[in-house]
Amino acid sequence: MDIRSAIFRLDTKFINKYIGKQPQWGPLGYITFKRSYARPLDSIYEHHQQLAKDNGLTTTEEFWLTLIRVIEGTYRIQEAHCKELKLPWNNRKAQNSAQEMFKLMWDFKFSPPGRGLWMMGTPSITEKGATPLNSCAFISTSDLTISFSEPFCFSMDMSMLGIGMGCDTLGAGTITIRKPRPSNDIHTVEDSREGWVDIVRRYLDAYVNRDTIPSKVDFSQVRAAGSPIKGFGGVSAGSVPLAELLVDIQNILNPLIGETITSTAIVDLIDVIARCVVSGNTRRSAAALLGDPLDEDFLSLKNPVLYPEECKHHRWCSNNSVFALKGMDYSQVAKLSQNNGEPGYFWLENARDYSRMIDLPDFKDKSAAGCNVCFEQTLWSKEICNLADVFPAHHNAYREFERTLKFAYLYAKTVTLLPTHNPRTNAVVLQNRRIGTSMSGVIQAFNKHGRATMRDWSDKGYKYLRRLDGIYSSWLCIPQSIKITSIKPSGTTSLLCGATPGIHYPHSEYYYRVIRFATNSTLLPKLKDAGYHCVELDQDNEPNTVAVYFAVKEDLFKFGKKDITLWEQMENAALMQAYWADNQVSATISFKPEEANQLTAALELFETRLKAISFMPLQDHKYKHAPYQEITKEVYEDYIKQLKPLDLSDQQNEVIERGCENDTCQI
Repeated sequence: MDIRSAIFRLDTKFINKYIGKQPQWGPLGYITFKRSYARPLDSIYEHHQQLAKDNGLTTTEEFWLTLIRVIEGTYRIQEAHCKELKLPWNNRKAQNSAQEMFKLMWDFKFSPPGRGLWMMGTPSITEKGATPLNSCAFISTSDLTISFSEPFCFSMDMSMLGIGMGCDTLGAGTITIRKPRPSNDIHTVEDSREGWVDIVRRYLDAYVNRDTIPSKVDFSQVRAAGSPIKGFGGVSAGSVPLAELLVDIQNILNPLIGETITSTAIVDLIDVIARCVVSGNTRRSAAALLGDPLDEDFLSLKNPVLYPEECKHHRWCSNNSVFALKGMDYSQVAKLSQNNGEPGYFWLENARDYSRMIDLPDFKDKSAAGCNVCFEQTLWSKEICNLADVFPAHHNAYREFERTLKFAYLYAKTVTLLPTHNPRTNAVVLQNRRIGTSMSGVIQAFNKHGRATMRDWSDKGYKYLRRLDGIYSSWLCIPQSIKITSIKPSGTTSLLCGATPGIHYPHSEYYYRVIRFATNSTLLPKLKDAGYHCVELDQDNEPNTVAVYFAVKEDLFKFGKKDITLWEQMENAALMQAYWADNQVSATISFKPEEANQLTAALELFETRLKAISFMPLQDHKYKHAPYQEITKEVYEDYIKQLKPLDLSDQQNEVIERGCENDTCQI
C-alpha cells in the first residue's frame, strides 16, 4: 500500500480551534508527553513542520500537533487502502469522522498506545510499514529444526523496531548444536537493522552447520557512538553492543556442542539479544519467555544465588512465565511466585478455546501459540498486536462510552490495513486482524459508576464492537477480527490523563511519584526552577542520576493497593475476562506477606476463569527514593502550593517508550 497516494487533511478551521491550547493533563501528563511522545520537528512531514513553524514551535510538537499528525495518518491509511482496492471513499464523511476522533482524543476519552502517539503519521511508517505501530509480538521455538536462527533473529528484528517480544522454550531438545565451521571471508556489518540481524543469523546458523563463522567481522560501517538515530530517535551506542552479543552467543552455545539445545540456552539467547537492543540505543523494549512448569532448569534461571553473573549480565532482560495447565499442582511454582512474582501463568488451553470466558467455547484461536509480553493479547507464532486505550471513568453515560469505543476500535482496525515488513507476519495479521480495544482506569470507573454498571457497559460495549466490526470489515473488504478486546496494563499513556493503569489499583490517595532523570537531562533545570524536589543519587549505585519528586492526588479514590486483598483483584480480572476481554486481561496481583500462602488456592480457583495472571509481593522496601511514596493530604497541598509554572515549550524529546508500556514487564 502506498500511503503517499492519500491526501486527507484535517480542516484548517477545525484545527485552528486547538492550536496553542493544552488539554486537561493528568498530574504527570504534560511532562510525560514532552519527554516521551512529542516528536522533534525535523522527524515529521514537511507540511506538519510548516504548521509548527507558523505557530511558533521550534523544537518538538505540542499535543495539538501530535493529534493532527496521528489523526491524519490514521485516515490516510484508510484512504490509501480504499484507493488501492478501488473501494468507495467519501472525504466529507472522513472529515467529520476524523474531527470527532480528534475531539475524543483531546478530551482523553481514548488514546492510541504510546507507539501510536509516537509513530502514527510519520515518514517512518511510510517507509517501514505497520511494524512500529504495533506493541508486541510472539514467536515459538518449536520449529528450530526447520530454521534454528529464525526465532532469535525475528526477536532481534522486531525488538530493534521497539516491539516487545514473547517467546517459548518448546524447541528445547529438538536440535543438536554443532561445532561451527570457520571461513576465510570478512563479514562487513551494514549500518542498518537488517545488517545487525544478518551477522547474528550467520553466527547462530553456524552452530547447526548451515553457515560459517567469518574470519573477521568488520564493524567500520556502523555509525559511531553518539550519532543520531533518525525515525525512532535517540543516539547510537556504536558497534560495541553488537560485538558483545556475538561473544555472548558463542559463550552460550560452545558448551553445548555435541548436545541438544536446552531451555536455558533458548532463554539466554533471547535475553542477550534483548540486552544488545537496549544497550544499543535509547529504545526500551521488553522480553518474556514461556516455559514448562515442570522444567526445573527454566524455573531456576533467575535465581541470583545460583546464577549471580548471568542474572546481572542478561537474565534481568526477560519476565519468565509458565504454560499453566488446568488441574496441575501449582504448589511448587506458587512458592517461586511468592518471592519476586515470577513465574507468571498463561493458560493456553483457555486462550485457544474461548473468546470471552462467559461465552461458550468458539475455538477461534486454536492455532494460538502464546501471548504478548504483558499477557493482554493471545498470539499465534510471528503475530504482532496493536492496541488502543479507552478511559471509561472519563465518561458519564453508556451512549457516550459506546461512541468512544467506535473510534478506539477504528484506530486499531486501521493499523491492520498497513502491512509490516515481514511477509510471514503479514500472513498471520491479514488473516486474524487481531486488535486490542482496551480499557484503562478500570478501578476509577468501578468507583465512579459501580461494578454492576461497568459489567453492563462491558457486556453491551463488547457486543456493540462485534456488530461494528462486521460493518467496517465489510466496507474495507477484509476479514472480521478474530478478537477485538483486552485489558492492557497501560503505563505512560494513562499518565497523560491521570488514569490509573489498566485494571490496577492506585498506590494511595496522595503520594510522591519519583522519576529518575539523567544528570544531563535538559528537563532538570526547568524542574528545579519550578520548585520540584530534585535529589542527586548515590554515584556508586546510581551514577549520573537525579530523582525528581512529583506530588500526585488520585481522583475517584476509594482504596489503594494496601487496602484490598488478592482475592478482590483476582475477581476484578475474572469479571473483565468474562464480560469484556476476548483476548486477555493483563493483571499483576499485589499480595501482602500474610497472603503469600494463598497463591496456590487462588490459582486453583481461578484457572477456569482466567487466561493469564501474574503476581507481585506488596512490600515496604524502604528504598530511600522509592518510585511510589505515600504522603498526607497536607504534605501534598504544601508541595503543590510552592510549585511555579513549568515551561516545556522548547523541551527536546528524551525518552522514547517502546513495546510494552507497563513498569511490571518492561526492561
